[in-house]
Amino acid sequence: MLAYLCGPIEFANGGGKMWRQKLTPFLRDQLGHRVYDPAEDEKKNLTDEEVAHFREWKTTDTERFRRVVRKIIQFDLDLIENKADYVVCFWSDANVQSGGTSAELTLAYRKGIPVYMVTELSIAQVSGWMLACADQVFSSVDELKSFLSSRFGREKQTQLWKENHLRLR
Repeated sequence: MLAYLCGPIEFANGGGKMWRQKLTPFLRDQLGHRVYDPAEDEKKNLTDEEVAHFREWKTTDTERFRRVVRKIIQFDLDLIENKADYVVCFWSDANVQSGGTSAELTLAYRKGIPVYMVTELSIAQVSGWMLACADQVFSSVDELKSFLSSRFGREKQTQLWKENHLRLR
């Protein structure tokens, strides 16, 4: 299983890395899932020059910046569309700017990929579009972990494997 970690990066506090760093060990070690963290993978499909300079190009060479960000968009959306088994979205600030988050959720929704949203905000503060793309909404990471453990925990997967194996006989 591959979990794609979705949420604001560019304008998020600390680049949106902290929640991802806290959740990844659980997904990897407790559930045995692979994790793709777009906040940690700055290289993606970019050249070394693009990685080093694309942020400054936003104000100095807008066309070059657009070309690089389009490569990032293509890379991330291809990963969601073709490899992700589910998406975890963390939305902590109603005022944060994020163009990619709702696009990623929309793609996952269109492809039938489960979206699990974590937000401490009231439902009224979350975009209706984003809520509609989410399969489940949780008020804390611990609540999400409990759900994922019951759904994807190793004991549950072993039980499902045994049931399927017996059915195939």
